[in-house]
Amino acid sequence: MKKGISKRYSDIELEKFKKLIILKIESAQKDLQLLKDSYSNASSNGTDDTYSSFKSFEEGSETLSKESNTLLASRQEKFIRDLKNALIRIENKTYGICRETGKLIAKDRLKLVPHATLSIEAKSKSK
Repeated sequence: MKKGISKRYSDIELEKFKKLIILKIESAQKDLQLLKDSYSNASSNGTDDTYSSFKSFEEGSETLSKESNTLLASRQEKFIRDLKNALIRIENKTYGICRETGKLIAKDRLKLVPHATLSIEAKSKSK
């Protein structure tokens, strides 16, 4: 942090953010499991009796779908990791403090992006 921390969110506010983040983690883990299931259980809609060019088209489509689901799962894992890091910041009582400016990140921003580490002001400067 570049500037000293002038204030932080109260313990009550931190507890509210903690509950929100825990709910988001639970939801994200369910979504991640669905993604993992979708690319690990190749759909067994057999194409043994269908026209050969359609069969190869379907196999190609299935490969693309697996690749995109793998990418989505990777992003979901990063999201979960970022949320867990936010829980650590809550425990350290540094949650909601911009790592660039040292100012509090707006509550509205944290409700939408609970793992945010930059205020809108700092994020705009970095673009």
